[in-house]
Amino acid sequence: MRVVALLLAMIAGASAFGMSSMSTSFLTPSITETTYRYPTTPAGRCDISMMRHRKKLAKLGKPADQRKALMRALSTEVIRHGRIKTTLIRAKAVRKHVDHMITLAKDGSLHSRRQALGWMYDKNLVHALFEAAEERYGDRNGGYTRVLRTMPRQGDNAKMAIIELV
Repeated sequence: MRVVALLLAMIAGASAFGMSSMSTSFLTPSITETTYRYPTTPAGRCDISMMRHRKKLAKLGKPADQRKALMRALSTEVIRHGRIKTTLIRAKAVRKHVDHMITLAKDGSLHSRRQALGWMYDKNLVHALFEAAEERYGDRNGGYTRVLRTMPRQGDNAKMAIIELV
């Protein structure tokens, strides 16, 4: 009895939606009757990711001048203190600049010194780096920094990291 009532309800529902030909196809909808939905994240954004062609630079949500000032400040502080705690994306972005400053210091020429003075904010720190870099990093060919992941930040759950000199 319940099966008959269910079939009658399905037939009535199918006729309400304009399906005139009744066959077993109402149990399995065809491709033309269904719409494909992309899988979504909980925030409602689409989960499709595009390729990152020519997007080598991490923009950090800042204009170019602010981004450059941030990179200069972070690289100066990493060289001054040897280790700082920042977000993971910033740590990965500043790693390139710190490695470049140490490479300039290993070269030791006047031109390299002037380039480092143009980037870093502390003149005395540049002189100290140029004195100590050859003996500390003389046997290394790059890879002067290490990025260690830490616990997420308490307020906004941002991924945090420690960047340190090796």
